[in-house]
Amino acid sequence: MRVLVADDSRVMRQIVLRTLRQAGFGDWDVVQAGDGAEALALTRSEKPDLVLSDWNMPEMNGIDFLRALRAGGSSVPFGFVTSEGSPQMRELAESEGALFLIAKPFDAGTFESALRPHFR
Repeated sequence: MRVLVADDSRVMRQIVLRTLRQAGFGDWDVVQAGDGAEALALTRSEKPDLVLSDWNMPEMNGIDFLRALRAGGSSVPFGFVTSEGSPQMRELAESEGALFLIAKPFDAGTFESALRPHFR
């Protein structure tokens, strides 16, 4: 299984990778992107099975990244891992086709609860 992790913070990308391993998804192949525009290009070239994206990033934010994917015909499963998790953000993420929104701080249990129903 291949996952794309998009976050403008290299440290946060590493935290997401560590948390994926702790949640039992350590055998996944990971591709990393530093912003939404890079993530969009990598999604097209790398064909990940899942995208985990921050919301607030330079060049292209996470919601615009998701919208661009869907406008381009991609149905890749998409989830947000972000610092904000307001009801409005969750509603917008869901209405645009995201499977889930994980708000920071998170732990392995949070990732497992969000991912297991979709990726066993």
